[in-house]
Amino acid sequence: MVKGNGVPEKVAWVLVRDDRVLVTRSHGRDRFYFPGGHREPGESDAETLVREIDEELQATINPGSMVHFGTFEIGEGHPDHGPFRMICYIADHRGELTPSREIAEKAWFRYADRDRVSAVDAMVFDALHEAARLS
Repeated sequence: MVKGNGVPEKVAWVLVRDDRVLVTRSHGRDRFYFPGGHREPGESDAETLVREIDEELQATINPGSMVHFGTFEIGEGHPDHGPFRMICYIADHRGELTPSREIAEKAWFRYADRDRVSAVDAMVFDALHEAARLS
């Protein structure tokens, strides 16, 4: 979904456990991405994240626990993908994390794995590393 100044946006979930961060890979793709997705018309960030995580990982996000971790953007002309904005939240959840629908697999990556994610996701890895949440 495009919002604001016409830049495509994704609402993403950042889940860190034991010095690793959750990422997912869609069917037919090589790179891993933070789980989440684009807003449906009229959806808030919380509604988007709840819907997307249910669809992708069959887990329930607690919207009251959502904390904005950061907004990361790559500009026009980026060699991999641009422009693009990803709005990231940390949030509690219920349920097992079971890949479904378009998700082929989930993985838990360390900072050293950042070369296996997209350019904007690598920015989040850097922010987590700088915040001493991922080493």
